[in-house]
Order: sequence, then C-alpha cells, then structure tokens
Amino acid sequence: MLYDELAGLLFPHIDKTPEYYEEKYPARALPAGARVTRLGPSPTGFIHLGNLYMALANERLAHQSGGVFFLRIEDTDSRREVEGAAESLVASLDYYGIRFDEGASAEGESGAYGPYRQSRRAEIYQCFVKKLVAEGKAYPCFLTEEEIAAIRGEQEAKKLMPGIYGAWAKHRDLPPEEVCRRIEAGAPWVIRFRAGREVWLAGPDEAAEARFSIEDGIRGILTLPKNRMDVVILKTGGLPTYHFAHVADDHLMRTTHVIRGEEWISSLPVHVALFEAMGWTPPAYCHTTVLMKTDGGLKRKLSKRKDPELSLEYYRKEGYHPLAVREYLLTVSNSDFEEWRLANPGAPAWDFTFTTDKMGHSGILFDMDKLRDVSKETLLKIPASGLADFLTEWACHAGLPEAAHLQKDKAYLEKILDIGRNGEKPRKDLAFGAQILDFIRYFYDELFQIEDPWPENIPPGDIPRLLSGYLAAYSQADDRTAWFERIRVLAEENGYAAKPKDFKKNPERYKGHVGDVSTVIRIALTGRANSPDLWEIQQILGESRTKARLSARL
Repeated sequence: MLYDELAGLLFPHIDKTPEYYEEKYPARALPAGARVTRLGPSPTGFIHLGNLYMALANERLAHQSGGVFFLRIEDTDSRREVEGAAESLVASLDYYGIRFDEGASAEGESGAYGPYRQSRRAEIYQCFVKKLVAEGKAYPCFLTEEEIAAIRGEQEAKKLMPGIYGAWAKHRDLPPEEVCRRIEAGAPWVIRFRAGREVWLAGPDEAAEARFSIEDGIRGILTLPKNRMDVVILKTGGLPTYHFAHVADDHLMRTTHVIRGEEWISSLPVHVALFEAMGWTPPAYCHTTVLMKTDGGLKRKLSKRKDPELSLEYYRKEGYHPLAVREYLLTVSNSDFEEWRLANPGAPAWDFTFTTDKMGHSGILFDMDKLRDVSKETLLKIPASGLADFLTEWACHAGLPEAAHLQKDKAYLEKILDIGRNGEKPRKDLAFGAQILDFIRYFYDELFQIEDPWPENIPPGDIPRLLSGYLAAYSQADDRTAWFERIRVLAEENGYAAKPKDFKKNPERYKGHVGDVSTVIRIALTGRANSPDLWEIQQILGESRTKARLSARL
C-alpha cells in the first residue's frame, strides 16, 4: 500500500486540498512591517493576570505596527471547557481596553480567516494531516492506553526520556497489509508525526548532538535538540492536539508573531519540525517568563490556589482602574517603560513603543505595592468627573449598597474626589475603588459614623465645650485663613497652645495645642482623626450639615 492510498483510507471524507485552503486564506494585505498576533486561550473559565499580560503584549505589537490582533479559542479538549468561558474572557479583556480586530466574540465571529474556534476547524486539520500521511511524514498508531502506560513504566525504570520514539514507536513501520486490516476492523487510531529517521535511530548521546538554533523574540538565539518524538497530531475523535492545531492555524491565519509562556520552549522542537514538514515558515516565537511574587523573602510563581491576585476578577472586585492595571503591566512588561514615562508624564500609555526584546525572561516580579503606587499616579491624571463615573460604575457592577448614594449627585461626588488633587503637591493616597469608597463614606450622612476615639490628652469635659465654642463662632463664609484663626482663638480660650511649637517649649503650661483642638472638630465632622483639609471638607458638606454634625456631638 502506498502512502497516498493509506491517506485516502484514513480520510475518505476529505475532498478539499491544501491548495484550496491556501487560496481561501491568502497572505494578508498589510503595510510592510505590520505584525499579526493572536491570543489563543483554552476556555477553562479561569481568567487570570497572565491572560491580560499576554493580550496586552500581543495587542501592542500588532496595533502599533498597523497589523491585526485576533482571538482564537483553542477548544479541542472538551473535557476542560467551561460554558461561557470564551465570552467571559472577551468581556474581561474589553474592560481593560483590549480590543480584537477579528476572531471569536460574544456576538459570534468576525474576520475572513475563521472559524476562530478550533473545534470548528476539524476538516481543515484533517486535510493537512492527510497530506502528511500521503507524504509518509505521519502514520496511524494503534497503541492502547494500557500499552502506552507499560512503555512509560519501562522508560521510567530505565530512567529514559518518556514518550513514543525509536523502538517504542511500534506502529511506525507496520506492514501496509496490517495497517489496512486494523483500520478496516475498526481499531481506534491516532495519527502520529513521523520524526526524522536520522534522529530517532540515533542513540541518546548522538541524538543529544542533533541540535538546531532558532531566534526567540525575547530570549535571543535558542539552541535546542531536534525533535525525536513521534507525537500525536490528530486524536481518535478527529480533532488535533495543540501541537498540530496551532501550527496549521498560525500558518493559515498568517500569524507573524507568537507570544506565549516559557513552558512551551520544550515543545519548540516539535513545532519547528512540523512547520518544516509542511513546508511553511514558522512565525517569530517569543517566549515570556512567569509572573512571580515575593513570599517569605523568597520568589515563587503566582499560584491559582494561593494568590487571589492572580485572578483578573480580583482587580475589578477591588476597584482598580483599568488604565492603572494596564499602566502597571506595561511597567513590568518592558524594561524601558518607566524611563519613558518619566520623560512623558502626560502622554497616554499607548504612545509608548512596545518591543519584545525589552520583555524580561528571568521571572517577572508582580508587586502589589508597586501596582498601588502606579495606580495612585494614574488616578491623579483622571479628571474628577471621570473618576466619579468610574467609581459609580464600579460600585454598581459590584452590587454595593453604597452605589445608590454615589448616583444621587454626581457634582457632589466630583467635589469630594477632587479634594487635594490640585496644587504643587497633590495628594497621592488613593489607589483603588474599595479604598476610595471607604475614604469618602463620611461625606454621606447615611454612611457616616464615629470611627476613632477622641484624643487621649483632652479631658472629656472639654470636648462639648470645644465643639460648642466652635459651633458658636462658625461661619461658612470664612476663607481658610480666617477659619483657622478662629480655631487658634478657641484653643487659647480653653487652655491650649495656639501653636504646636509653643506647647513643645512649655508643655506644663497647656493642656495640648491647636492641633488637638482641630482633631476634636475633625472627628466630630468625619468620624476620623485623619482626613484631608478640614476647611475644604466643610465647604463640601455645607453649613447646615456641618452644624448638624457638630450639634450631634454636644
């Protein structure tokens, strides 16, 4: 039996040719230097920070070059698929400003290179697998799970590399008559890629010398052993493994750059061999490193089980602004981004030129403190009106009861959020929604409560006396200077130093100083011993609410 006859026996239903698909999916008409990138997630339901990190890198590489960024759902493993996972991923990435030019979406698919779900491309893969079989580059394998387990056990006992290769590729050269007999008898089969004979016939020491080099867009030149595995490329059900699916898809979808995790470096020999067998030019591979954190003084990989911050939902739940998360990921993605940001403080992050050669490859340290610092700077650049919209939308999305209060009066909320944000030294202590909401609660009567105790050095009897005196002298029309002068006078009248330095020089002469008196007023109005500028808070609360809160503490 000839190889092409075997191919016809295995795939009698495939009537399309490789040439048909090459014509259907032609080279893209794009400007010189344009990159075509993709995100290819499995629909498992867990959307993590790594998805966004990869998406951001791919999106930047494509869009800043005038290229195309598409979404391909790699759903050939139905056992792992979670219903609605793909749609959830698209929505999550959209929230962070990641837009696809074509591919799978909640509304269906768009683009001329689909289907963009691998489960719908079975006949395409089978067409090209048929070609490999016809050329003698792939063959049917009838090994059962029990036989494979026995082979694995033997290899482990002999401390050999696990897999189907060399002497363990038992069906690689079955007589044609035996192959035909098994197929016609209905024996289950998979299709394995036939590794180069010169490699698999070599002994372990010789095979180790059979190496090739390839340029990685992040890591530079990689030198790896050539493939000697007869890997499965088509499973019993007719769908491909990742190895073959991504090779066929990236060629037909005309992908120019593949950014993926470093765990795929070990599979690169297989993928390069498949591209060579098909006569295709592989895309530029760019293998990123893992996201890490410091734990107990040691660095370790972020864990789904241990680290809630790995989940992308964590950042939306806490209320991190999408611009802040994006800005931080650019900071850790490209080593020169922070330098660019210092030189371009007011420019949108999208103006930065992203490059793969500036991506790290020795472990990216994800630092929550650094994220908060970046977030504080980012929020400061967002106008109060935009910040009010974001906070309200976040609270509504999270289903928080406080959302109703935020929605009542946007102008009032803008005034609250704008406190201390102007001037030469603007305040930079607000980082994310949950923190901001906690900070502004006291501006809403329904949420206001006394949280901190009165100053310990102030006699209990002085508290109503101080508040009563302040209330009697209060004037909403006072500017900041006149207002504070009234507090100085009030302090002196009640035995407190008008200036902290006076109290420091002669502590025996005073009960405390003007700062202690201000703290009493501050707690009465905000419920807290620390807050932004008290005069500005009173201006926002208004005279009637300010007096009502003071009176309630008498």
